[in-house]
Parts: sequence; C-alpha cells; structure tokens
Amino acid sequence: MAMKIRLARGGSKKRPFYAIVASDSRMPRDGRFIEKLGTYNPLLAKDNETRVVLNVERIQYWLGQGAQATDRVQRFLEAAGLKEKKVRSNPKSAVPGKAMTERAAKKAARSEAPAAAEE
Repeated sequence: MAMKIRLARGGSKKRPFYAIVASDSRMPRDGRFIEKLGTYNPLLAKDNETRVVLNVERIQYWLGQGAQATDRVQRFLEAAGLKEKKVRSNPKSAVPGKAMTERAAKKAARSEAPAAAEE
C-alpha cells in the first residue's frame, strides 16, 4: 500500500483549515485516512506557533514505514528539523511569458528608432 503524508482540507468556504494525515495514496484528498498527524491553519500569522502543529513521533513512525510526504508537508518537516532541506529550482519562474517578451521587443525597437533618427 502506497502511503502519503498529506493535507486534508477542512473548514468552511474561504476559511481553510488543514489536517496533516497519513493516508493511502489512492484515497481522495478529503476522504478516508489512517491517522491524523497534525494541523495547519494558514490564516494564522507565520510566526504563530499554532499555525503548524505536528505529532513528531507519529510522523517519524510513518516515514520509517515508507510513507512519502507531499511537497507542502515536506516543507513543514524541513522547518521542524525532521528532514534535510531539499534544494528546489524552478528556472522557468524568472523567464518572462510570451506577451511580456513581445512587449519588451516592441519597447526596444521604439527606443532604437529615435537613436537611429538622430544620427
């Protein structure tokens, strides 16, 4: 059975509250889970100690059993010191999109035109 440690959404509309759960990867996000391992309240301030609450012993148990943490939970575990910090790279995040590239080319052409006319 492929195990995941992931977030299960709760709370009302526009008021999210997440439970950190151990579940079978085939189950739906908010569906059946095996064990609740903590909570995450994104509405609280980042420096609030109750924003992320983890049951460290049980998380270590599930990781020892081969459970894989999702990316967001992995970040919580890194902040808690349970996992080594993973180097993440998204080289495409800094590359402008198609529309911005076209706008930059037009702007460069406009700035070149007056310089060429003066000479």
